[in-house]
Amino acid sequence: MCRKAGFRRITLRGDTDFSQTEYLDRWDEEKVGFVFGIDAMPNLYDIVETLPNDAWKRLERPARYNVKTTPRKRPENIKEQIVVEREFKNIRLVAEYVAEFSYRPGACKKDYRVIVVWKDIAVSQGQTKLYDDSVCFFYITNDWTSTPQEIVLRANDRCDQENLIEQHKNGVHALIAPLDNLTSNWAYMVMASLAWSLKAWSALLVPVHGRWKKKHELEKKTLLKMDFVTFRNAMIAIPAQVIRTAGKIIYRFLAWNSWQSVFFRLVEQLRKPMRC
Repeated sequence: MCRKAGFRRITLRGDTDFSQTEYLDRWDEEKVGFVFGIDAMPNLYDIVETLPNDAWKRLERPARYNVKTTPRKRPENIKEQIVVEREFKNIRLVAEYVAEFSYRPGACKKDYRVIVVWKDIAVSQGQTKLYDDSVCFFYITNDWTSTPQEIVLRANDRCDQENLIEQHKNGVHALIAPLDNLTSNWAYMVMASLAWSLKAWSALLVPVHGRWKKKHELEKKTLLKMDFVTFRNAMIAIPAQVIRTAGKIIYRFLAWNSWQSVFFRLVEQLRKPMRC
């Protein structure tokens, strides 16, 4: 479908649930790039143990955003204080290291590049350090030119498809298949999925005004990523009183939430003529 649409470069990304090794050779022959998570199997850990020390490099992750004005003081970490005071088990990431090696999955006829991320973890309880731990994450790719760090960041920056599947399953319950045949279950899935589509369309339709552009853009982005239960409580399940008068119908909101300003901007946008 991507080829028919005119795309010349295609890259597939996903976590371990999407890494289907029986198709990797075909995708590679068709010049389709891929970066998939791969299960941390014992044989991969055996390879990691044999890597020399100079094969590892510190993984430096970029800042989440660039400060355009002056850096502000980091707020006090109240959550960390509560974890210590109540003596909950605290798992903290200490450092990350990255390395690479060649690997041929059992269903493939050629070698591919595997990037491994080693995470050093400190486990404590209250103010007492319990032990140090480590865990590895593996990524398989046919990209032999990018650096290991670029591969890891590209894999982590993939689309939110896993969350989309989770929301269709548990948010709008489109995947529960409650009926007795494939056709009716397909129709049910399509109708239930429309609720999620309406949420996305409403977020995309929210207008952004000049003076409050930054605030409106943040609200728009948050609404677009919002899970459906939160969207339903914020934008749909609003208690209201309906008053019918001689000339018009009045809707009085009986409760307030922080999304009502966005709701009214959306209403004003929907009242305008739709443009194709």
